[in-house]
Amino acid sequence: MKLDVSELQKRVIQNKVNHGFNTTDIKFELLLLHGEIAELFKGYLKGDQENMAEELADSAIYLLGISEMLGVDLSEEILKKWLSTRKGWE
Repeated sequence: MKLDVSELQKRVIQNKVNHGFNTTDIKFELLLLHGEIAELFKGYLKGDQENMAEELADSAIYLLGISEMLGVDLSEEILKKWLSTRKGWE
């Protein structure tokens, strides 16, 4: 199954709306993202592969939501970055 990043951004926001979660406070979302990254780091230090996978997913979900809240098409920005530094990605 292929995932469309732009579509995922919209689904993340819709899920937040459906559950009454924050969709406007960027600072709060960045703080929560920071917490997920910290949990990922702890899982990495413990060598806990299952926890690392879960925290990576949580981090990605927060990143997608923040991107949508900011009106940034993350897939477009990733491609622009990739193309501007192409040698490092080959």
